[in-house]
Amino acid sequence: MPERKITPQYIADHIRRVLRDGGSAPHSQEVQVFFKEVVKSRGWYTAELRKVAVRMRRSVVREMGMEFLVQVTDQLFSGRVLEEKVFAVFLLENETDLLGEKDFRLFASWLDRISSWADHDALVHGVLAPMLIAKPARSREVFRWAKSRNRWQRRAACVALIRGTREKMFFPEIMRLSETLLGDEDDMVQKGLGWLLRESAKYDPKRTVPYLMKIRGRAPRLVIRTACETLPIATKKKILLR
Repeated sequence: MPERKITPQYIADHIRRVLRDGGSAPHSQEVQVFFKEVVKSRGWYTAELRKVAVRMRRSVVREMGMEFLVQVTDQLFSGRVLEEKVFAVFLLENETDLLGEKDFRLFASWLDRISSWADHDALVHGVLAPMLIAKPARSREVFRWAKSRNRWQRRAACVALIRGTREKMFFPEIMRLSETLLGDEDDMVQKGLGWLLRESAKYDPKRTVPYLMKIRGRAPRLVIRTACETLPIATKKKILLR
């Protein structure tokens, strides 16, 4: 009998079976309370999911190589099950320095497959953001995403810069992006922009606080309130007082 050929699809299907058989039905129901959208979950806890993904990554990379692993993740991120997508991200986590431009374009294309804020933030914060830090010229992409009709691409424009702002990178980009998205009425985008400005205010207050004072009269309340969360009380009151 001929040996079964090991393909990315075969490994992805194996992972899907592991996720299905190892999940918790009660927890999968608990997960739904965090989402407005209907989310299909296998009921895994994040720490255990990451642990299994790390073991799987070591095995796949050792036997088949990094390019094969990327193909596996592409298969996993094409479904509707939350854990499959997050597992794909965990397979790539902390390995993005080994990946190139073709991979970045592939991962950016996954934004069209997003179904909730959870798989969105896992992908953008865990994969795309570190790739922007590794090659800052990639930050040009966020302005293209910011103009998209897709709410998840507009949120991605914000979330992708968060890791960079913690390194005091991308301040001009953050200011330009904010001006583009201040009028956005989507709550997911507003929360993403508020998150970005909050991190900028935390790690670069000297430049961010004057900007928050400048926009406080025209920024959505959700954005400005989120942006002020980590600031000293006196500074926060000054910005929020209109």
